[in-house]
Parts: sequence; C-alpha cells; structure tokens
Amino acid sequence: MTRQWTWIPFVLALALLHAPGAHADGIHVALTPALSEVAPDSVFTIELTVDPPDAAFNGFDAVVEYDPAMLTFLQAAPTTLQEGDLMTGACGNTFHRFTAAADSLLITDVLLCAGQSLTGPGQLYRLRFKAGATAGTTFVRLRPPRTRFYNAGLYVLPVETADAEVRIGSLIGVETPKAIGLRTRAIPNPARAGTTLRIASDRAGRQGVSIYDARGRLVRSFPAAFVEAGERALWWDGRDRAGRVVAAGRYIFVVRSGARRSSEHVTLLN
Repeated sequence: MTRQWTWIPFVLALALLHAPGAHADGIHVALTPALSEVAPDSVFTIELTVDPPDAAFNGFDAVVEYDPAMLTFLQAAPTTLQEGDLMTGACGNTFHRFTAAADSLLITDVLLCAGQSLTGPGQLYRLRFKAGATAGTTFVRLRPPRTRFYNAGLYVLPVETADAEVRIGSLIGVETPKAIGLRTRAIPNPARAGTTLRIASDRAGRQGVSIYDARGRLVRSFPAAFVEAGERALWWDGRDRAGRVVAAGRYIFVVRSGARRSSEHVTLLN
C-alpha cells in the first residue's frame, strides 16, 4: 500500500495554492453512525463526517479499514458519487482520488476553488457495504496516522478519529468483541418528536452533551456530570435551549468526556 501514497506531495501543493491560512484548532472526524444494526446480506451506508466546532480545512486524506470476512465494500460508479455534500457543496471543482484495496479504502479529496476552505459539521464521504451472511460484530475503522487534514498546505492538528461498530443479525449466543472508548447512538433515528441518545463508555468520568444543527450552531446543551463506566440514556425532546420545537433536519450530538469525544448524526422528521 505504500506505493499508493506517492501522490500526496501533489495534494499538498494543491492545498497550498487554493486555501487561506491554516488553523491549529483541530479536527474531529468520525465514521457514522457509531453503531449500525443490520440484517445479514443487507446493504448499508457508513458516512465520514466532521463535527463542530472544527478548524478550517480545504482537503483531507483518509484510510478506512474493514474486515472483508464480515463486510463487502460496494464501490459507486463513478466514484465521485461517494463524495460528501460538505465537499461538493463548498466548491464545484475538487481533486478526488479513491483506491480500494482488499481490506482498506484510500481517499483524497481537495477543494480546487481559490481561497475556499470549510469547517464542520458535515458529510465528507459516504461508503456502501454489504453485510455478510453470518451474525457477529465487526468494526469499520479510520487509521489515525494516515487520516490527515490540510489547510494552506499545512497539516491541521490534532485530528481525533472515531470508528463505527457494525452488528450483523441476531447476536444471541455469539461472542462479540468488547467496544472500547466512548460510543454514542440515537434510538430511533430518524426520529419524530425526539430521540434517546445512548452513551457507552469504558471508564468513569465527567460527560457533557451538546446538540448542533447542520450549520454548526448550538441548539441545546446538557451540563457535564460525573457518570460511571457503562451505558446511560439521555432523552432529547426535539426542543432548543428556549424550549422551542426545532425544525426538521439533521442534528449532531457531540459527547465530550475529558479529552475524548464521540458524535452521532440524527435526522428529525416533521
């Protein structure tokens, strides 16, 4: 796979020519939903998303890894259909390169509009998979050292990544790997009149939850509180800080616990 990255200097040159000054605020990029429960042999989508508030960037590289014994990647034709709305909506012209290996996917996407950069939240990329025929749990993962963001030809640091868990079929009697870290999922999703956010953590500590709209504006926040390791549920009634019912659309839950952060994208229906 090393030879496939010989074109990175060219990507950096493009970023340098077509972006304003870089920031050092950092990026949080996640594979969402954090948990997918799918039927055997079914097709589902995993999205690469960035959360608010994030630093400005105009290009990224990402390496996504998966277990081919559990999942089959379904490549779009053309591969530009895999580009996310955040990238295509910001600029009508991008440098896009995609390579699929046996167990990993290599992605590069850079805005080619002069002086154009963007911030989260939003969808960077979308990937379709087909679940295997056998029940079990697997993960779709981002490889942190090779997941990079650029602005003005400079790396945007730090980059925090979050993986996605995929549960296939009924897991009764099936031994599954233990999830590590901080994980969130919303049930139901899509939802009407509110949803329950389930937060799982492998350690005790203070947790705070914020909800943003698709433009990155804070809609609602829940005060940080100390919680034990395990899973807890938090109900959101679909209202903002003033008690008003929010409009239908996409919202982002961001859970922070110390230096860790996890997120879940939720769609509210009318």
